[in-house]
Amino acid sequence: MAGLPFPSDSDTALEAFLADIGFGAPCTEAAPAPSPSHPDTTAAAATDEPVMAGDDQADEERRRRLRRRISNRESARRSRARKQRHLDELRAKASALRATSRDLAARLRGARARAALVALTNAHLRDEAGKLARRLAAARRVIALRQLYSAAAAGGGFEMQALASLIA
Repeated sequence: MAGLPFPSDSDTALEAFLADIGFGAPCTEAAPAPSPSHPDTTAAAATDEPVMAGDDQADEERRRRLRRRISNRESARRSRARKQRHLDELRAKASALRATSRDLAARLRGARARAALVALTNAHLRDEAGKLARRLAAARRVIALRQLYSAAAAGGGFEMQALASLIA
C-alpha cells in the first residue's frame, strides 16, 4: 500500500498505528510452527537456543497479514462506495424516468382529449353534411319539377305533366 505510512520498528508502534486508524490491536495468532526441514530451525531445536531469523520471519508474516487485512478492508470500503454511487445513480435515473413517464402520460391524455374532440367535431360535420346533401337533393328535385311544370305549361302537353307527377 503505497499511500499509507506503515511503522516497521516494533510491534507496539504497529499496534499504535492500527489503533490510530481505527483497526484496534492486531490479531495475536501464534506463529506457524517451524518446519523440521529448515536448517536454521533444526539447529536451534537441537541446541535449545532461540533463533532470531525465525522471529523476524514471524514478524514479517504478521505484518504481511496485517497489510493484507488493511488492504482488504480498504478495498471493501471502496467497493461499498462504488456500489452506493451506482445505487444513487440508478435511483436518480429511475426518478428521471418516472418524471418523463408522468410527462408523457399527461401529453397522451391531452392528445386523447384532442382526438376525442376532433372525432366529435367530425361526427357533427358528417351529420351536417348529410343534412345539407339531403336539402340539396330536395332543392334539385324542386328545380327539376318547376322546369317540367313550366315546360308542360308552355305547351309540352300531357306527357310532361305525367312525367312531372311521377317525379313528385
